Amino acid sequence: MSLPHAILTALLEKPSSGLELTRRFDKSIGYFWSATHQQIYRELGRLEREGAIRALPRQGATRGQKKEYEVLPAGRAELARWTATSQDPKPLRDTLLLRLRAAAVVGTDGIQADLHRHLDLHRHQLAEYEEIERRDFPPGRDAVEDRLRHVVLRAGIDLETFWTRWLERTIEELEAP
Repeated sequence: MSLPHAILTALLEKPSSGLELTRRFDKSIGYFWSATHQQIYRELGRLEREGAIRALPRQGATRGQKKEYEVLPAGRAELARWTATSQDPKPLRDTLLLRLRAAAVVGTDGIQADLHRHLDLHRHQLAEYEEIERRDFPPGRDAVEDRLRHVVLRAGIDLETFWTRWLERTIEELEAP
């Protein structure tokens, strides 16, 4: 249910084509809610049929031009309704944790190398988030919208910090004699 809400959010921030949405998902929303190009286009079609969005009128010749979408009042109302609705946290489902549990009964062959790989990935993601924070959230950006975007980024930083520290401790524990 959240993909349409992610798309509505992105379109309210800036009317965009499907391709532009895909690029924006790759650079921002996709850090915490990923979607493929096909999923985004499918959802755009559904949202348009439901009257939540519309394609903007095109200027001049239309052949080869990308369709840009904007959110209609019904889409804004749905996003506001969804934002105000309480939701419970989702249970954690992590393949790495399940694989570690399985390794306790079948052995640890290959798991340490993958722990190191995961650590590298989380360190890289943490560095990327910290760079975004330095670039996009200088001191003094105090508008509510900026603070909300920043707390979402901070959640990513905190999660990557957690995973990095947890992986370092786990590797240390498994490599101890």
